[in-house]
Amino acid sequence: MKPKKMSEESGSARNKFRFHFAVEIILVAALAIYMVLAQGQVVGDDLAFTIVGAGLMALVTYWTLSTLRGGLEMIVLRARGLKLKH
Repeated sequence: MKPKKMSEESGSARNKFRFHFAVEIILVAALAIYMVLAQGQVVGDDLAFTIVGAGLMALVTYWTLSTLRGGLEMIVLRARGLKLKH
């Protein structure tokens, strides 16, 4: 098994982070649209609408944490690369 080069790891982490960030923007936009639609609703009045909102909020929270993790991985790889160059 061949060890990965630092630039390959950094590029992979960067691409993964960009993808996660793009999906994050889409999910936040969907949540914003849901919130606008929910302004006239009473919580629990329409059970299906409430469940969709709760699921969307949970998904956005999970994805945000996952995106932050990817960003931190990218920072660590970059910092590790800087230490190896010195």
